[in-house]
Amino acid sequence: MSFSQSTYQSKIFRDFKAIEAGAYRQIIHFYEKQEADIRGLDFEENFEVLTTYVNALFEVGSYHKHLLLVDLVIETAINNNITFYQGEDIFLKMLFRKAASLYNLLEYDKSEYILREIIRINPWNKDAVLFLKKCLRRQQPKYIQLTRAMSIVLFLMAAVVIAVEVLAVRPFFPAYTVLIEQSRFALFGMGGLLLVGVTLIHRGRVEQQVYAFVQRVRERKEAV
Repeated sequence: MSFSQSTYQSKIFRDFKAIEAGAYRQIIHFYEKQEADIRGLDFEENFEVLTTYVNALFEVGSYHKHLLLVDLVIETAINNNITFYQGEDIFLKMLFRKAASLYNLLEYDKSEYILREIIRINPWNKDAVLFLKKCLRRQQPKYIQLTRAMSIVLFLMAAVVIAVEVLAVRPFFPAYTVLIEQSRFALFGMGGLLLVGVTLIHRGRVEQQVYAFVQRVRERKEAV
């Protein structure tokens, strides 16, 4: 069902509509100052003001506040059978922005869960698929943490070798300079290769995991 609005408009709603669409901080200030009166508006006006306020919170990066209220918009839309609002699927839009807020608050596992739910609803949603890949890349399995720790150790060892080279080998044991330089390059090279290698492996696994998940969901949808 699409969202429709009555022709009558209250004064507080007219004042709200007078605010420019992109003036997010002004929208937030208006809502929070007039919240008690806004609650007394009829359903259509209240829903539009609330939805605009929640979107404004997201746009200014107020993710904690956004998460406190985005579920209310989702539940209201579901309970009142509102599918499309201002030409968009209100349910999927709000879910996507909820996932984005969680992602920006570093709650990657919760964001991943929501993105998977969006893809289960619409496995052809390219934005959700790309975002899921990004979210999974941010999550670091233990093998990545271990490999990066090993790389850091190798870089630190290379730094120690440089110090020894500068302070001891070159002034007192110049014959060993080439050997020390080779050791330094080898340590830096191994550390760099480990970092690059594990990053590429992780990205490849994420691509395979998401592709397999999306294909399974699409096949189930097409079989219905």
